[in-house]
Amino acid sequence: MGVQVPKEALDFFKKLEKNNNRDWFNERKKAFKAVEAEVKQVYNTIFDTLNTHDEVDKVKMFRIYRDVRFSKNKDPYKTHFGGSFHRTKPKLRGGYYLHIQPNNESFIATGFWEPAPADLLRIRKEFEMDDSEIREILANKKFNSVWGDTFVGDEVKTAPKGFSKDHKAIDLIKKKQYIFTKKYTDKEVLDANFISEVNESFKTIRPYFDYMSDVLTTDLNGVSLI
Repeated sequence: MGVQVPKEALDFFKKLEKNNNRDWFNERKKAFKAVEAEVKQVYNTIFDTLNTHDEVDKVKMFRIYRDVRFSKNKDPYKTHFGGSFHRTKPKLRGGYYLHIQPNNESFIATGFWEPAPADLLRIRKEFEMDDSEIREILANKKFNSVWGDTFVGDEVKTAPKGFSKDHKAIDLIKKKQYIFTKKYTDKEVLDANFISEVNESFKTIRPYFDYMSDVLTTDLNGVSLI
């Protein structure tokens, strides 16, 4: 049998949701570590598969421990696995993320979660100058059959400072994040073809990544910055 998400991973988190405390977790830490090791294989396999068609230089699987210092939610543990895949900078921009959580809350995400201020301004300036290329990518049938035809994420209420709220591309300019997500059911996550499906979905994001990488490595005149 090939590498796949074990049912025990979802089962463990379902129980943890009801028993999110250190005593319960510590009694079952060995079982968790065994599940975590299997899931790590899933992330590593996706990393290897991504590198057959992209340049990804690292995979980071996040720890289960929550930082509760500044949170109203004081539960000590996350009830999901999360991990990111980092494209090789500076020439390649954007990133991939896989989130595994029971009760049909799993998803993949791609794009720009927290663009650096300079990158965010550069993206907005590009859309202000010419939004035709990004509109074409968003309208592509193969692309939006996977990712939809619009960005998700936070945005400002009207217009960022220095931009007109009446600009024809204000729907794009006012975004603070430029990301796409795709959700999965528990049944889909546990399917033997899940890794392949995730990879194929990630593959369809490339026109967007190629475009944004070009934008973020050039100035408004198209002169290379790297």
